[in-house]
Amino acid sequence: MSNGLFTGRRLREVRKRMRVKSRDYIRRSKRRKEKSDLLEGAPIGRGIVLQKVGVESKQPNSAIRKCVRVQLIKNGKLLTAFLPGDGALNYVDEHDEVVIEGIGGPRARSMGDIPGVRYKVSKVNNVPLKLLVLGKVKKPMR
Repeated sequence: MSNGLFTGRRLREVRKRMRVKSRDYIRRSKRRKEKSDLLEGAPIGRGIVLQKVGVESKQPNSAIRKCVRVQLIKNGKLLTAFLPGDGALNYVDEHDEVVIEGIGGPRARSMGDIPGVRYKVSKVNNVPLKLLVLGKVKKPMR
């Protein structure tokens, strides 16, 4: 393809045609992220812990990743959220209020070796989970 002096229009038309083949462009234009996202496009969401679960990691790793089942307050939907940090499961109890955020995987998918888990817990009863794990603050009773 030529890149001469008078090819601006042609280059623009080719770029427009090629854009439709891009998976990211289609995802943005049809707003599929908001439609598939349980948080409905919000960066964080609040929820209530229903139960603690252990999720087995994918091959070649062998571990049980500590997660919680959460019911969102805004729409009542259920999701599984990962608890980052060593011993973080000890600071989360059932019926606690947690703040959920995306785990940051590729294309808003699951991260690393945790299958099907797209969210992580950032706060428990309005206290950052990281500070609880480090022992800098105590967990308040609701």
